[in-house]
Amino acid sequence: MRALTKTSSLHFAQSLLSLQRVRAGIAVLLTAVLTACGGGGEVTVNPPASAVAVTNPRALPAEYLARQAVAYGPYRTAASASELANEVIPPSNIQQDMELLVAGNFRLIRIFDSGDKVAKQTLDVIVDNNIDMKLQLGAFMAGYKFEPNPNKVEDIKAANFRELDRAIALANDPKYRDVILTVSVGNENIVDFSADRIDPADMAVYIKYVRDRVKQPVTTDDNFQVFTNPIPKSVLDQIDFVAIHAYPVIDTEFPNSPLYWDWKQLAVPPGPARATAMMDASIVELKKQYQASRLALDSVGLSKMPIVITETGWKARITGDQAFRAHPVNQKMYFQRLETWRQESRVSGNGPVNIFYFEAFDEPWKLSDDGWGLFNKDRQARYVIQNLYPQAIWENASLTDADAVYFVPPTINPAFAGNAFTLYSDAAGASLVAGYNLDAFDGFTAPRNLADTTISAAPGDGTVSMRITPAPAGYGWGLLYNPQTGGTTQNLSAFSAVGLWVNTTYPGKIEIGLSTLDVDGNGHEAFVQIGNGEYGYCNTGAWCRVSIPLQVFRAVNPKLDFRLVVNPFYIADRYSFTGKASGSNIRTPLNIDGIGWTR
Repeated sequence: MRALTKTSSLHFAQSLLSLQRVRAGIAVLLTAVLTACGGGGEVTVNPPASAVAVTNPRALPAEYLARQAVAYGPYRTAASASELANEVIPPSNIQQDMELLVAGNFRLIRIFDSGDKVAKQTLDVIVDNNIDMKLQLGAFMAGYKFEPNPNKVEDIKAANFRELDRAIALANDPKYRDVILTVSVGNENIVDFSADRIDPADMAVYIKYVRDRVKQPVTTDDNFQVFTNPIPKSVLDQIDFVAIHAYPVIDTEFPNSPLYWDWKQLAVPPGPARATAMMDASIVELKKQYQASRLALDSVGLSKMPIVITETGWKARITGDQAFRAHPVNQKMYFQRLETWRQESRVSGNGPVNIFYFEAFDEPWKLSDDGWGLFNKDRQARYVIQNLYPQAIWENASLTDADAVYFVPPTINPAFAGNAFTLYSDAAGASLVAGYNLDAFDGFTAPRNLADTTISAAPGDGTVSMRITPAPAGYGWGLLYNPQTGGTTQNLSAFSAVGLWVNTTYPGKIEIGLSTLDVDGNGHEAFVQIGNGEYGYCNTGAWCRVSIPLQVFRAVNPKLDFRLVVNPFYIADRYSFTGKASGSNIRTPLNIDGIGWTR
């Protein structure tokens, strides 16, 4: 177990978005980005409503079956989906990436769109530098299933067909034809959790539109559940092979899902054996999900339809609810088992015809969906592939197989017995809780004076108060009480509110927050934004008593467990959450006093 550090708190504050929210933002952004990119061909907004089934599926090229494959995205600096359009991707960056991958024998990549910025530029780098790399070309499809405005639906469809025309142009270009082995239309547009939903009948038309105009095998990429019974026949009729995604590690985040599997392996003694048991079970689950698709295809007479796993992977670092799972050594264990299965399948013919690992490089813009890379964003090789690269480019040279993580249930201590859990006060009789440091989110954005005598203390709270003088970063600033010993938690389930005294003229809203673990060891935060008159807060230059019921924090994040409190108090102003512009640089001091939990 480990406590949330001051840096992880900042990460949480900026990055804890659901996968659906991330994808929703991507859809809006990439529609605009790709529409602006070059492309040729006539746009067909209203294609035929139905399509004739493919009768002679195209065989997958031998090189597509033989090469070790990985998903690729070149973004390095964008910190969110909204910044993607402004990130400049020099060809030299792509060349560096391609050469790194080829050096590790990853000679088949999958890219996700057909725009000039990524797809065309990547193809140019490969061809112009004579790099031995092949490619599965993607065509990004924006969803519109839940768009109520018919005019917007038509606009989205038009943008989708412009993207398809770009894919067709690239696939047919003599310069690139030998590099592009297959074409995939869309990415997780049919599965029910998609934020970019498209009806299968519409997707079938998109696929046929491309297949009628290119020579390569064509498919659509989606979650394996799309290709289990009942399989959408309209889609199945148009594809040459099935491309499925399966993520056993993500399935562990949803205990009420039928896909949840026994990752904790509590029947195995804690230690390396439990880590091994977890990773063995992860591949069993992956094979089970593949087999569900295989059996469904067989049941409709398509036993010869090849299946490619075009996305699967294991996180090397925690960017969501993956405590005791995400780790570089566990990533290596998953990759090794995956590669063993891939090689066995090539010999036996009883598994996927190829597997694309997700993904080559971390991409910070993905936020809570980042951390999958074989390399980090700085192109340092993670433990999983360090045997393929010189030590000079390793991310961490100190890891060994013994560092694999495994589940250890968090210890729930007896409930804190005092009448108050006090973090800061010099009131008569106050008993302060020991073992915490007051840290800035990133080390410097909120200097404070722990014994301020320039202003009177809060009513009935001794003679001194704490002055916070923000020196904000672009996003804002924040302070938190951080346990001095990692893994320390407090059982504060008997308390009812978090409170403090405040004296300030700070403009607009501030934030009060806290964090806990859950019973799986995942960290969770909740921030409450408060303005003048809310929960007793005022910014009038007078002392006021703030008290926020714990139920308010739980409403913000239902995953909080007050038996496992890690960081009992935050005070912050993250501008994007309080309605201020990025870079607002507000330095108005705040005096605070009497910080703690009350019954």
